[in-house]
Order: sequence, then C-alpha cells, then structure tokens
Amino acid sequence: MSDPGRRSLPRVVGIDPRGVNRPPEPSDAPGKHKDWERRGGRPLPNPAQADVVETHVSILFFVGEHVYKLRKPVQFDFLDFRQRTARQADCQREVELNRRLAPDVYLGVADLTMDGEPIDHLVVMRRMPDARRLAALARRGDEDLGPWLHRLAEALVSFHRQAQRTSAISANATAQAIRAAWEDNFGEAQPFVGTILDEVDEAEIRRLASRWVEGRKPLLDARIASGSVCDGHGDLQAEDIFCLDDGVRILDCLEFSDRLRYSDVCADVAFLVMDLERLGHGEAASRFLHDYEELAADPFPDTLVHHYCASRAYVRAKVACLGSVQGALDAQFEAKRLQALALDHLRKARVRILLVGGLPGSGKSTLAAGLAAVTGWKVIRSDEIRNGLDESPAGARSAGASGYLEGRYHPSVTTAVYQELLRRAEEALGLGDSVVLDASWVDAAWRAAARSLAGRTASDLIEFCCDASAEDAAERIVRRRLDDADISEATPEVRLAMSHSMDLWPSAEKLDSSELAPEEMVRQALDLAYR
Repeated sequence: MSDPGRRSLPRVVGIDPRGVNRPPEPSDAPGKHKDWERRGGRPLPNPAQADVVETHVSILFFVGEHVYKLRKPVQFDFLDFRQRTARQADCQREVELNRRLAPDVYLGVADLTMDGEPIDHLVVMRRMPDARRLAALARRGDEDLGPWLHRLAEALVSFHRQAQRTSAISANATAQAIRAAWEDNFGEAQPFVGTILDEVDEAEIRRLASRWVEGRKPLLDARIASGSVCDGHGDLQAEDIFCLDDGVRILDCLEFSDRLRYSDVCADVAFLVMDLERLGHGEAASRFLHDYEELAADPFPDTLVHHYCASRAYVRAKVACLGSVQGALDAQFEAKRLQALALDHLRKARVRILLVGGLPGSGKSTLAAGLAAVTGWKVIRSDEIRNGLDESPAGARSAGASGYLEGRYHPSVTTAVYQELLRRAEEALGLGDSVVLDASWVDAAWRAAARSLAGRTASDLIEFCCDASAEDAAERIVRRRLDDADISEATPEVRLAMSHSMDLWPSAEKLDSSELAPEEMVRQALDLAYR
C-alpha cells in the first residue's frame, strides 16, 4: 500500500488501445517499439534529461528514440484544450490522421497517470533525425534539395488523390467560407496590430484579401467541381518533413480543426511553397510547385497560388504573435516577416485587366505580345475575334475593304467584336487569369464597359494608349501587309479615318513606340501594372 501522505511521480502507461490501432512496425527496425504494447508503464521523462520543445499548444519531450507530445490546457479562438478529455480526443485524432502520411512514426497515445489515475495523455512518436528535416537541408543549401522536393511532390500527389472528398469538405473552399476564414484570422490577429503587426500593411492585406475573394467565385466553384478540394494536411511546413533513405515522412497535420484541414490541394502545396520562400529558397519552391502540377496534371492559376501562399503566411504570422505572448524567442520578428510575405503574395495575386490600345501601327500588338511573354497573361485580340466572325452585316463589303466603318470595320461588326472581347475577358478574370485586351479602344463607351467589367470581377484595370509618328505607323502597316506578317486588315487609310474619330483617353498611360524600343515599352508597362 502506498503512503497516503506521499504521491508518486506521474507515469506513462503504454499506448492507450482505445483510440488507435496497433501501428505497423518500422521497416528499418523490426520489433523496435514493441515495448509500447506493455501496460506496466514508465516514469514521465524528466525534463532535465530530455530535449524540450514548446509550441503555443504543446510541449514535446525528446527522449532517446521517442518523442512524447503533451497538450497544454489552453484555449484560443480555434481550439479549447482546457478539459483533459478534449486533450485525449485530440491526441487520438492526431495519431489517426498523421498515420495517413507517416504510419511508422505515430506509435499511439499513452496515458499519463498518477496513483493509477489518468491525469493527461501524450502522443508517442518515433523520433526523427533532426539533420534530415527538410528545413535543415534547406538551411544548409543542400544540393540534393531538388530531388527530395520531387519525391515530396510524388508523395503529396498520391496522398491528395486518395484523400477523402465529400460535399461537406468542399463547402470549406467556397468563396463564402474562404472569406469567413480570413475574417476569423483577422479577428484573432487584431490584438497584435500596431504592436507586433504593422498597421498600414495590415490594412492593405485586409483590403486585398477581401477583393481577391470577391471576384473569384467562378474559379473557386470550378476547383470544387473538378474535385480539387479534399481532407488534406493543412500545415505543411519544412520543419515537419523528414527526408529519410526510404522516403519522405510528413508529420504534424492539423488535427484540432477539420475545417482548417479541408481545403483545395493548392492550399497544401502553397503552404510549403511559402515556407521554402521564407527559408530563402524561392527557386526550389518554384520547382516543387512545377513538379506537383505536372505530376498531378493540375496546373494552378498563378493568382490562386499567390492567394493561398498569402493566407498561409498570414496564419503563421498570427501563430507567431500568439507564441510571442508565451515568450517564444524571435516570435515578434518572425510575425513581422510573415506579415510582409503575406502582403507580397496578395499583391502578386491581384487579377489585372490591361487595355492596350491605339491606332493601327502604334505598336499595341507588339506591346501586348511582349507583356504576355514576360507574365504569362492571356492576350485577347480584337483582330482575331473580327476574323473569326461567321457573318458580316448586310450590305457590308468583303474582308480587305479599305474603307473605315465598312466591311469588317462596320459598326455592327465592331459592336460584336467588343462584346465578345469583354465576354472572354470576364470569363478569364473570374477564373483568376489576368488578361491583356489588344484592341484600338477608339470609342470611350467601350472603355467604360471595360471599367465596369473590372469592377464586377474585382480586377485591377490598367490602360495603355500606344502611339507612333504617322510616318512610322504607315511604314509598319505597309510592311506587315506586304509580308503578310499579321492578321490585322487595317490600312493607312483606315488609320487616318480612325484618328479623326478617336475619343480622348485621359485615363490611359501613354507609350510612344517611335521613341521606345519594344522591350522598354514592356518594362514601363509592367512597372505601371505592378505599382
């Protein structure tokens, strides 16, 4: 019988068989963890004899070949661990979910008892070698980082293909749900704005995040319809990925909130892309993204990637702020870095509609093609639409007629061309693709229609009016007609007629192709588009 005036030390009592199945044996060490099947128990690791790592929700004890993860009895807006039963349930959920990607690492849940009574619970894991963390390889600048990232992409593609998909899971990736997730994070970060987080940057983050979601419902609906939303990982950080000789192990998924784990596969991928950038490996991040897209046959719109990179960076900034309250070293500095990274990605995520106009021979098509070559933005040309029309208006001349307002320049044709131009643009913008609209934009009414489109799709409108001397423009028109080098049917006579009817365009940035080389025009246009 124990001394009633003396309590024994807490003991770890095996793996709790009620919450998890028996784990598979690691291939490199058969029978290595069978001692966890015993119920005799062992003393809680002495912190003085263990390596201890503390997060804002857990304390991890690294002892020998094992890691013991103890929840803190804390409460945040996104979790409540104040009750022992809640901590126990979360431990069991962590093991269950993480065995999807690391079945031989998560050994089970152990009871922490005192005098035979459970007082808490621990997740028991096989200890991974710190030197084989992906983050450690990245910090060393390991030359083998690329091959490891390719293997990681393969593992994630396989995981995502097998991950659960339901209508309830998909509901977490709608525009409404994503907007609500941003608002939740803004609310949780608000106490730190002005002390840790920059107020001006925070205001821009909130504006850009809301604007992106506002105009991207068609894209988000299309991603759901394509089966791109699943029960994923939710917290893919380089610190929790291990590159072992027999493959990668991906640990520590988000287990405490299904809602935060249910997302587009792009969100999982973007988390690691962002984290690799944070570690100074932007090129490796781009290669990993490309590998995943190629293996999955799922090319992501750039704006979607940047938006999810931003949301993941902002979440980590919020977590760093919470860690700073608990005294985590460098947490404030890290929060500021991550806030800046979130803002950078939100700026890149802006969807743009560029009007590139001007009279024939002004260099507008050259500028449009140059912008597309540098950015990958989609070019929609009025000349291509005009030539693709099946019918001409009654009484119009045949193609190639030189008269302005005749043939393919008849007002009814022009109306049909601009309507189709804007229809295609609206479809592309809704799907997150920036567009370059190559047309003369002579009529101010069509520019107003483009401005209205930008407002409806929450897109940034940038207007460029290209110009050239009459001599240069005439020479270009004649040369391209002789060489049959372009689909434009405009003649010098058409250009002259258009110059008399072109409405003033005060909102456009002027670019003179007689004074600027094509590459300089592109550079100036990009500077204006990204400002």
